[in-house]
Amino acid sequence: MTVTGILRERLTALIEPVIARMGFELVELEFAAGRAHALLRLYIDREGGVGLEDCERVSREVSALLDVEDPIPSAYTLEVSSPGFDRVLRTRAHFGRFVGSRVFVELKEPRGGRRRYTGTLLTVDETGIALEVDREHVAVAFNEIGKARLAT
Repeated sequence: MTVTGILRERLTALIEPVIARMGFELVELEFAAGRAHALLRLYIDREGGVGLEDCERVSREVSALLDVEDPIPSAYTLEVSSPGFDRVLRTRAHFGRFVGSRVFVELKEPRGGRRRYTGTLLTVDETGIALEVDREHVAVAFNEIGKARLAT
């Protein structure tokens, strides 16, 4: 795992409980290290949606936490946003919430020469998901998924 990947995991473990106590779900955390400045972007959601005031409140709480814990070794910008129409699907619960929706899935490794699938999310279980892609049933295990999001 890369240094950025390790830091991303540490940030997620640090930030996710704080956001959950505030009544929000951390949908995704993006961390991009730059030469002189890094970017930490959080996508949050909750039942009924997220407004600007919610993003500001979460930003203040997370900023205070990061000031105390100081996990990022360089200057950074913190952004908090709602997930938008092409929201990332990261957990089994995320997929479960969007059964029947059109999704894009990119595999970590190609399967039969194909790495990307866009189709209707049919089912979700403990091990993975099932999609209908071009009238074909495609089963994908969670550990095969590199990226997934709602398709616009």
